[in-house]
Amino acid sequence: MPFPVTSFLYDDLRQRQQGGRKSLAVLLDPDNLTESSLLHLLRLSAQHPVDYFFVGGSLVLSSHQAALIALIKEHSSVPVLLFPSHSMHLEGPADGILLLSLISGRNPDFLIGQHVVAAPRLRASGYELLPTGYMLVDSGRPTTASYMSGTTPLPHNKPSIAAATALAGEQLGLKLMYLDGGSGAQNPVSAAMIRAVREMVSAPIIVGGGLNTGEKIYAALAAGADVVVVGNHIEERPEFLAEAVNMVRHSERQIARILAD
Repeated sequence: MPFPVTSFLYDDLRQRQQGGRKSLAVLLDPDNLTESSLLHLLRLSAQHPVDYFFVGGSLVLSSHQAALIALIKEHSSVPVLLFPSHSMHLEGPADGILLLSLISGRNPDFLIGQHVVAAPRLRASGYELLPTGYMLVDSGRPTTASYMSGTTPLPHNKPSIAAATALAGEQLGLKLMYLDGGSGAQNPVSAAMIRAVREMVSAPIIVGGGLNTGEKIYAALAAGADVVVVGNHIEERPEFLAEAVNMVRHSERQIARILAD
């Protein structure tokens, strides 16, 4: 019996990209959230609307991911996408999954191995699958993601390597590109690298890691990012959400003016 395939999330993201609209995703790590802290963040997101919630992390040691996602769905209509680092992290009533292939590294387990293990569950899950070329970028210090994956991040000052890597991923059929400095990144992905990838691929570009000021968010969006991701800084300073949302909307207007001139 064939399984239904949907592309609502991907189609919406492409339409936003083609219309010049920028998006903000909040990355929620189940290990760092309680019910009360999540409810507080959801109340803030009702006042300052975000576009996506990504749920996951490099470890996810807690067992309440599904319950937290259910809580999000109960209190918010914002789409929820899993951001898994392992085939065990496929649980909860999410809308879709960023099906990450770690194309910046050479560890076969994160290029295809975990995907093989997860494939039957994903087929039966009902999640919309968003094949994503995931690229870790050197952020100035080791991150959990690089340690857990056993891979070397892309050099921070080598935009051409990132661009060629993204192009290869797109040629292999990956639909999204995700440039990430990793959790707790000291430095964000450079504008030069984002711009180089933007010039090389047509796929929507997601950028995360180290985006802890409005200026850094604007720089990423102006360089060509379609979605910016904030995580650790929101956990530490939930009030930053308002600044992040305002900057994304401001960036849309500024970039539209530039393109119109």
